[in-house]
Amino acid sequence: MNFNIDYIGFAAATLTTCSFVPQVLMVWRQRGAPGISTGMYLTFIIGIALWFFYGLALGAWPIVLANGVTLLLAMSILGMKWYFESRK
Repeated sequence: MNFNIDYIGFAAATLTTCSFVPQVLMVWRQRGAPGISTGMYLTFIIGIALWFFYGLALGAWPIVLANGVTLLLAMSILGMKWYFESRK
């Protein structure tokens, strides 16, 4: 049996990226996210953006794809948090 270790990387990237979908849906449905730390999400978004650009520099498309999608999801959570807080 010839196992490609990249399968573990793809599975990890898929699971960690998809883990943000329930949070996005919850923030949207509740029209707010008072329990979400703005500082944590800003730091996280910067870190993910750095991973994204690192992946681009290496030509590592699994890193680019996973972090690109994660970046969009995390930015949508923070954006909705700010939007819904500004409307209160």
